[in-house]
Amino acid sequence: MPQGGIQALETMLYTLDKINTDQLIPNVTLGAHILDDCDKDTYGLEMAVDFIKGSISNIDDINDYNNCSRGHTKKIISGVVGAASSVTSIQVANLLRLFKIPQVSYFSTSPELSNKQRFEYFSRTIPSDHYQVKAIVEIVRALHWSYISIIYEESNYGIKAFEELDDLLAKHGICIAIKEKLVKDSGVAETIAYDHIVLKLLTKPRAKGVVIFGSDQEVAEVMRAVRRQNVTGFFSWIGSDGWSARNLVSDGNEAEVEGTLSVQPQANSVIGFEEYFLNLTVDNNKRNPWFVEFWEDHFQCKYPGSPLTPYNMGYTKECSTSDTLKGMSLDFEDQLQFVSDAVMSFGYAFKNMHSELCHGKPGICKSMNPTRGAELLKYLRKADFVGLSGDRFNFDMNGDGPARYNIIHFKQVEKEKYKWIKVGEYYQGELRLQMEDIQFSIKNPTPPKSVCSRPCERGQAKKYVEGEGCCWHCFNCTQYQIKNPNDETHCINCPRGTTPDEYHEKCNHIPEDYLKPESAYAIGAMSFCSCGMLMTLFVVGVFLKNNDTPIVRASGRELSYVLLSGILLCYGVTYALVLKPNDIVCGVQRFWSGFSFTVVYAALLTKTNRIARIFNASTKSAKRPSFISPHSQIVICGILISFQILINAVWMVVSPAHVMHHYPTRDDNLLVCNSYTDTSYIIAFFYPIFLIIICTVYAVLTRKTPEAFNESKYIGFTMYTTCVIWLAFIPLYFGTENNVQLRIATIAVTISLSATVTLVCLFSPKLYIILIRPERNIRQSMMPIRYSTINKTTGSAQSSMMAAVIVTAATCNENEKVMNNVSNENITSLY
Repeated sequence: MPQGGIQALETMLYTLDKINTDQLIPNVTLGAHILDDCDKDTYGLEMAVDFIKGSISNIDDINDYNNCSRGHTKKIISGVVGAASSVTSIQVANLLRLFKIPQVSYFSTSPELSNKQRFEYFSRTIPSDHYQVKAIVEIVRALHWSYISIIYEESNYGIKAFEELDDLLAKHGICIAIKEKLVKDSGVAETIAYDHIVLKLLTKPRAKGVVIFGSDQEVAEVMRAVRRQNVTGFFSWIGSDGWSARNLVSDGNEAEVEGTLSVQPQANSVIGFEEYFLNLTVDNNKRNPWFVEFWEDHFQCKYPGSPLTPYNMGYTKECSTSDTLKGMSLDFEDQLQFVSDAVMSFGYAFKNMHSELCHGKPGICKSMNPTRGAELLKYLRKADFVGLSGDRFNFDMNGDGPARYNIIHFKQVEKEKYKWIKVGEYYQGELRLQMEDIQFSIKNPTPPKSVCSRPCERGQAKKYVEGEGCCWHCFNCTQYQIKNPNDETHCINCPRGTTPDEYHEKCNHIPEDYLKPESAYAIGAMSFCSCGMLMTLFVVGVFLKNNDTPIVRASGRELSYVLLSGILLCYGVTYALVLKPNDIVCGVQRFWSGFSFTVVYAALLTKTNRIARIFNASTKSAKRPSFISPHSQIVICGILISFQILINAVWMVVSPAHVMHHYPTRDDNLLVCNSYTDTSYIIAFFYPIFLIIICTVYAVLTRKTPEAFNESKYIGFTMYTTCVIWLAFIPLYFGTENNVQLRIATIAVTISLSATVTLVCLFSPKLYIILIRPERNIRQSMMPIRYSTINKTTGSAQSSMMAAVIVTAATCNENEKVMNNVSNENITSLY
């Protein structure tokens, strides 16, 4: 039996001595029938069947446990302490459940044993591996490992732990590179099997971290295989409680085990046990039949009369009676507290049971003879005591020990001197790790990197390697893409109006841009229209001041003022166009642009139409044309303007004006009115353009009117120039599709330029006469026809009509006055 097993057995006997010496149960002595399961589940089950048979036979024998070990007939078994391994405990627990015999294990940690529907009579003083697995995962996370390998024992202990570990690692995004099983019985497995495991680990060299769930004998073989493959120090180990801090693993394999972090259920030394154990000799410890084997192995000698065993083979030196354990460097197991607590739990269960059933009467009363397992289990689960280690103990609801763990570390404290030290603890789901005390290698103390792929740079996406959840290649997102926040394997395009930030992690809004009053385009357009407005107001002022003079009256005051109002509106459009767009501003811009033009060209069309009708009528009869009075002209002009108002109203209903964001390029975010982003804004000019065309036609038709009607020539020149301006505007408008600000500025300048042409061509001649040549601002100068006398006998209807037309050119009202003064004999026309 190895040293660890001897210490566990002696801890049990030492605790029994304490219980009996302290008379925990009045006049009742607890004894033990001890069997070796040889760390094999099948053999352990065989031993359990053996002592149950003896219990059933119910042969009365001596009560002293010292005699139990000498082969005497077994008494009724009330409870079982053990086994150490989970796989053996499961086999034994299934059997003991049939006979309702309570069982308390001190080392079995399999989570499966917490299932009380299957293992109703099983309890343990050590916590379940369920918590150990959680602690191991927290250690992996603390080391920032994301790619590890797992070696697990091919037993219930290893398989169940692996299943929980696999599930928990996946939840935390930690991948398993290699999964390898350890044969439970190292005596069965060949050396090549362990070499194969190490070679398999080397196929994933980036997985530096390896978790091993196994027993000491199997793990020791793995460490030897590491040395054989010459990869000492290549891997960093995280161990389970089944092999860590076991001399069987570390002795002779110190360099291979160096740096190991392990989880051990928290345990303190059993008070007084070390002194007790060091005083043991073969002579004073006859009750332990395996102590001789330990003694021979420890002192490397052969005890006289002992049979040949694996522990004394090769030893020829005879053991001396003077040999003693005192003063020797002897390592004690860290988990002996759980053995002591297992025995103490039975002791306090019997104590409480005796107190209630026997009412303090010394000895075994009838109610406890025989002891019923179901009743004993009830008292066992309620046991609450301070053990020989000084720690308080009680079972949880699953019959498990409290989940307290120490994190231990195999460290080279000095050259060639190694030691297991405590570097942290895990309690109530929280890991406390002293990283400054951890040294994975004396040459390289920092934790190794156990990752398949390095983290991608900010803004990079991942392309995973097929079949590998933690291995990927990084790639950059394109210029206008960011990494998908919900899927790290894809890049997504930023919406229009946004651009990626520096790290391609989020889309930032591009600041809104629009034709601001302070921009160069706007300043130029507003400067031009402001000058035009001042000129227009100047003309209006001059006309108002000279309102009753012949030149103003002859130009048709009413239509002139309508025309000047339209020109003023055209200049005012620019100020509406440079306002920050909103739904109201967009509606105003759409209405105002077309309306102002319509006012101008409706007035011009009314004028040119009047002239054309007068001269067309003169060729046919002397009758005065209808609807040429000032009032009629205003009505006609108003009707023409009303069509534009109707068009705008229908347009507003069918397609309301609204503000929108326009993205001509990926780097633009323009705040514009919806009409500017396509050709729909031209709708506002359809009707004014139609009026321009008609005006131009009339200008052509009236180009040969008499000199007194030279205003028609100015109108014609105005229309020709306007047509040129608008023909130039059309390609500019459609050519600035991606530059809305320039498009708006083009519209503003075109409207202002058209208004300026109209203002200059039609009103500058009149201003010249009013301001420069006021002497010509008389009626005669308005009729610049040579003096001529037309005889009545030689005259014609055409002559008479011409005279009437000439007078009409002044004003319709004056026509009647002149006609009253003209005789039928001859008609005189003055320059």
